[in-house]
Amino acid sequence: MSQARLAPGVVPGRLTPHELAANFADVAPPLDDHEARVAADRCYFCHDAPCITACPTSIDIPLFIRQIATGTPDAAAMTIFHANILGGMCGRVCPTENLCEGACVRTEAEGKPVAIGALQRYATDGLMAQAGHPFRRAAPTGKRVAVVGAGPAGLACAHRLAAKGHEVVIFEARPKPGGLNEYGIASYKAVDGFAQAEVDWLLGIGGIALRHDQRLGRDVTLESLRAEYDAVFLGMGLGGVNALRAEGEERRNVLDAVSFIRDLRQASDLTALPVGRDVVVIGGGMTAVDAAVQAKLLGAENVTIVYRRDQSQMGASRHEQNHATSAGVRIICNAAPLKVHGNGAVVEVEFAHTAVDPDGGLHLTGDRFRLKADQVFRAIGQRLDGVPQDLALDGGKIAVDGFGRTGVPGVWAGGDCAAGGDDLTVTAVAQGRDAAEDIDAHLTGRPVELPG
Repeated sequence: MSQARLAPGVVPGRLTPHELAANFADVAPPLDDHEARVAADRCYFCHDAPCITACPTSIDIPLFIRQIATGTPDAAAMTIFHANILGGMCGRVCPTENLCEGACVRTEAEGKPVAIGALQRYATDGLMAQAGHPFRRAAPTGKRVAVVGAGPAGLACAHRLAAKGHEVVIFEARPKPGGLNEYGIASYKAVDGFAQAEVDWLLGIGGIALRHDQRLGRDVTLESLRAEYDAVFLGMGLGGVNALRAEGEERRNVLDAVSFIRDLRQASDLTALPVGRDVVVIGGGMTAVDAAVQAKLLGAENVTIVYRRDQSQMGASRHEQNHATSAGVRIICNAAPLKVHGNGAVVEVEFAHTAVDPDGGLHLTGDRFRLKADQVFRAIGQRLDGVPQDLALDGGKIAVDGFGRTGVPGVWAGGDCAAGGDDLTVTAVAQGRDAAEDIDAHLTGRPVELPG
């Protein structure tokens, strides 16, 4: 046992390297050939498949599963990639229980859906492991497009534009591409550097240049990009983190969950990453669950998620909630933070139970309680910062139409920074892809070709 396991405060090395390696292994190991064929045989290959409708990228799921069942997994991968070029990551991180698998007719009939996500990963991993890139660029068009942000939306947009013969330059604010796939998901969902491997594979199509440490508003402006390029796509995600608005939240060891997940994913040695003994995570979405589970896997003794509404209203799926509780995380609902107590550093957090108003709002009750905490993570959402003044906003995000067009001529947007999304990788991919089709139509006069 590590000597630091029960140490007070926020310290590194609570677990041994062997324990950490086991804790952060692939949470859903890939299917082998036999398992994939057995899983594929469960599909009814519905003609009017509800799983396709439930997929934001409209992948022809019955087709790709039939291709696996008939021994042509590479063809299955191409079916997936034509609709979703980041199908490898989506096969790992999509909340399939709420999307394709949730709509699967096997779920209603037997309580167990076809393993669509695992089959998608099986097909895409197999093709990506082969030499070369399966897509080829069209003849050069002479048009140049700037893409701001190398996250799922920006990458999907760039790949589709490159395939159509346009030259693309991606401006990324961080040292690495990938966006939330690289910096914002639990490490055990995408092991062995898969996020970067997927980006490298995607860039294999050619025609895409990547410029790092280029932040919109600091290093480049929308005005300069519009002047230099034929079109601009904005996919920079959300950079700001919402505050708790609780007294004392400036105390030491009160951090945002996004930064914790980022640091964990970029750490070369998990034994050097400090974590508290008593950790409290405030929020109810996927980020809250990812932070809480990983704090537990790093060796925190007590980890509690506190959410202001009922558990049924948590942004994290029921599958993710169950994963958290099975890892030893406690979930407390209908409570909101009032005050962070401590002398310099956090010692405990005071909460009030909440009740629902007739109009659906919340109010604080007089019922209070405190949780011991030496580390607190905020996971109550992110916000869009540094928006160019010319862009109209809708609900704090960039206003766009159904094709991703903003109110500024020649500028499109998609992903988390754009209004109308649901903060999912797969939705960001769909928005980037569809914006690319509309940009291509705008630049060349070709008709827009959208899947589905």
